[in-house]
Amino acid sequence: MCGIAGIIYFDNERIIRREELKAMTGTIIHRGPDNEGFYSNKNIGLGFRRLSIIDLKTGNQPISNADESIWIVFNGEIYNFIELRKALSEERYIFKTQTDTEVILHLYEKYGSDCVKYLRGMFAFAIWDNNINQLFCARDRFGIKPFFYYCDDNKFVFGSEIKEILKAEGIDKTLSTKAIDAYFTFGYITSDLSIYRNIKKLEPGCTVVVSFEKNQKLKIERYWKINIEANYLTTESQWLEEIENCLSETVKLHMISDVPLGAFLSGGIDSSSIVALMSQSRNQPIKTFSIGFDESEFNELSYSREIARKYNTEHHEFLLKPTSVDLLPLLVSAYDEPFADSSAIPTYFVSKYTRKYVTVALSGDGGDELFAGYSAYQKLYKIRNKNILPDIVNKFIFGHAERLIPEKWPGKGILYYLSQKKENLGAYYCLWKENERKNLYQRDFSRNIISRPELYKEFLLQNSTSSDFISRLQELDMQTYMVDDILTKVDRASMLNSLEVRVPLLDHFFAELTFSIPSDLKFHSGQKKYIFKKAMSKYLTPSVLQHKKQGFGVPLTYWFKEDLKEYVNDILGDKNIKAYKYLDYDYVNRQIVNHDAGFRDMSAKIWSILFFNEWLNQNC
Repeated sequence: MCGIAGIIYFDNERIIRREELKAMTGTIIHRGPDNEGFYSNKNIGLGFRRLSIIDLKTGNQPISNADESIWIVFNGEIYNFIELRKALSEERYIFKTQTDTEVILHLYEKYGSDCVKYLRGMFAFAIWDNNINQLFCARDRFGIKPFFYYCDDNKFVFGSEIKEILKAEGIDKTLSTKAIDAYFTFGYITSDLSIYRNIKKLEPGCTVVVSFEKNQKLKIERYWKINIEANYLTTESQWLEEIENCLSETVKLHMISDVPLGAFLSGGIDSSSIVALMSQSRNQPIKTFSIGFDESEFNELSYSREIARKYNTEHHEFLLKPTSVDLLPLLVSAYDEPFADSSAIPTYFVSKYTRKYVTVALSGDGGDELFAGYSAYQKLYKIRNKNILPDIVNKFIFGHAERLIPEKWPGKGILYYLSQKKENLGAYYCLWKENERKNLYQRDFSRNIISRPELYKEFLLQNSTSSDFISRLQELDMQTYMVDDILTKVDRASMLNSLEVRVPLLDHFFAELTFSIPSDLKFHSGQKKYIFKKAMSKYLTPSVLQHKKQGFGVPLTYWFKEDLKEYVNDILGDKNIKAYKYLDYDYVNRQIVNHDAGFRDMSAKIWSILFFNEWLNQNC
């Protein structure tokens, strides 16, 4: 696991200075504290920071092919690299190292841009090919690893984090109003957007080729996409066997490491299943790590202890207190752009705590998306199927009623969802709904907003590859919430602590297997993750299998009313803070009053404003 960076100047006379690259990679030492490396050739430069995981002695980057005409920088892990290396060696490709990085390089020599189709893992890499004067970059299928880029008439700049790009010369730092609106809509920034108008994300399953052609400097192509197509010929018992066998195999692959390895253990189905299968593959105890809270409804430590006892793991726990929000400035610095998921706090602390013992940890992320585990699926299924009134009637009745009910009343939001078309449920995913954002934004800022971000989700939902409603919701979450929230959260929080986190459930072999499972075996008679729970039932305890899903949230609801009430009021009660250049002071403080009074839980919305304000403090 590492961090990568690079610059191409389109002017052949412009010479890359080592100091430019070093300034970029110097911002991400946390991603690679063990080593650094650089390659430059006139107007081309690649930079690298290394966290040593495999081939500790000879795995430094950039790495070249035999005649040094092709160079690579790579962030991630390729889990089938041993198999690929063997095949390439039989074709007389010469290896100088034992790394998976060199396997990618030789695959590129053999297959060109199709090399990505052979890779099984998480990755973001860039390959400079002197033979054709071209840069080839790729990101893994689910977007586990990040890749940001900036392109103007003079240069192409890329990096694992935005802060690297900002260190390059001549970067346009104009903010994106579209991204700010997306942030307040969902709590994270979607699609290829970043908080900066001209810095983009390479989307999952995509490659980008950078050339020196006048009319086509960038060529972005998709090499893989989610394709959910149910197979009704396979029986339930066959699915159970396939799930167990395939997941066991991928967990075993994800355990390849030359450094100490452990696992996050939340006490939920997914992480518990990963720990159980890890224990089957190793004789010595697995190191497991959990985090908890004093507030019982957020605390799953009793369930994680059950699994730890069952598999005799070397178990470690950490209890989180309200003062953890003191972490906010550090989180803002780590995420580089507004990010409102407060579970970044426990993710940071469990990563920090875990790193004291191991360098690599496996997590259970992805299970809710693959097996329809979110509570939202139950709610949206009911809204779509149990509400028999025509859309036009719903909009008239519930739309008017929603506007008439005072905003401080609890539960008013459901009326908003009922007033939407049954196929256009993007509004359900909003943190701040459209009518709320109109009140939230300062009038001058609101005039610059030209789109509704929820339409992006509605577009994805309607243009899904599946005709099945639950499958379409799964696909939507994998394309948006999972990549732009869940995986982003884990990558930044873990790498801030120089910890590599691997995600076995998102191995594309296993994921593609789940795409074939009919949705009524995942969402079965209203029961979430039915087939996965049944497949893992012999490994897990009854209480772990049956307890209500708690997620990995932070009890901000209570903290903001009690321990942190003064903290919130001191910041958001000040009319001179930078957030009020964009947001309406009176509206924000009404929401705080409503939250304190217990009318509605506004904690997530309050946190989104606190994070945004701190981001402005650090960057504007």
